[in-house]
Amino acid sequence: MLDTAHRTAYNEDHEAFRDTVRKVLGEHMEPYLDQHEEEGIVPREAWKALGEAGMLCPTVKEENGGLGLDFGFNCVLAEELSYLGTSAGFTLQNDITVNYFERLGSPEQKEKYLPGMISGDIITAIAMTEPGAGSDLQGIKTTAVEDGNHLVINGSKTYITNGQNADCVIVVAKTDPSAGAKGTSLVLVDAGTPGFERGRNLDKIGQHSADTSELFFQDVRVPKTNILGGENRGFIHLMEELPQERLSIAVSAQGGAQRAFDEAVKFTKDRKAFGKAVFEFQNTKFTLADLQAKLQVGWAHLDWAIARHLRGELTTGEASSAKLWHTEMQWEMVDACLQLHGGAGYMNEYAIARLWRDARVQRIYGGTSEIMKEVISREI
Repeated sequence: MLDTAHRTAYNEDHEAFRDTVRKVLGEHMEPYLDQHEEEGIVPREAWKALGEAGMLCPTVKEENGGLGLDFGFNCVLAEELSYLGTSAGFTLQNDITVNYFERLGSPEQKEKYLPGMISGDIITAIAMTEPGAGSDLQGIKTTAVEDGNHLVINGSKTYITNGQNADCVIVVAKTDPSAGAKGTSLVLVDAGTPGFERGRNLDKIGQHSADTSELFFQDVRVPKTNILGGENRGFIHLMEELPQERLSIAVSAQGGAQRAFDEAVKFTKDRKAFGKAVFEFQNTKFTLADLQAKLQVGWAHLDWAIARHLRGELTTGEASSAKLWHTEMQWEMVDACLQLHGGAGYMNEYAIARLWRDARVQRIYGGTSEIMKEVISREI
């Protein structure tokens, strides 16, 4: 269990919410983690359970049917999910897609989607990445060509979180291909729209319980009113949301790193070698001491970043720095902790194996570590 006694980013309301989160996850997620991994998806029943407990999209304003809470409540859920060791796509909906709907949506779009996103009846995804365009979003090829009062979408997307479950996908497409990044729009495509097809649930190294998919669009016709935000302003809208997305990944990285450390401490104290606990060897103690110091720094920095974001002060460079540091630290942590498990660390029956597998992509999605360095350098 995460020790939150010395956290500075949260208040009593956040910690009361954490108690609810732990109870709900303990009932509806923890007993089924292996099942979710095997099936490659988190069932909709779990989404409904979190929705009923007020854990989905808690930041949505009351006038839009939400609780009107601050982003700290999202962070509490993200920490507990990552510490539990699940890669479910709840944080994508809470921390990323719901902001697009609430901030950019028309009254009709908000009325159509937000209540269901809050209750868990509507699951969303955002389709940015393509086979030939990853961190460089300006390179996307998917088009949405105007045809009267409609747009006709053609193209494909890949590595899309919630791709199998999604009832609505925010598709990043070129509405003016001649204008480069300035000709990009966000277009809503509902499940069941003719020409919209889901590909396979992708076979990933880790995060097996997260349904991650290919999506295909062949002459998909949607009304022009399905544009989310301003026409040809999609790239700007994406850039506006990236700080929170990257902070969200940093939060998950820190929670996952702490769980890996706790697993290693428990294992080395229980496991015997040469007549004494593995924990008693100097190499073990020194390795864990070094990792503990990094965790201490990480939690302090994370609270600083969360507090700045809650005040609306976190810059793109600072969020990118957080994403870079925490995900790189997480990878160092899980790898060192797996090593401390010895051969057991390579066995899937131990939690550290899943934590190790799931951590690897953290340095890739949301912008690779290399891209983070490029972004950070621009503010120097």
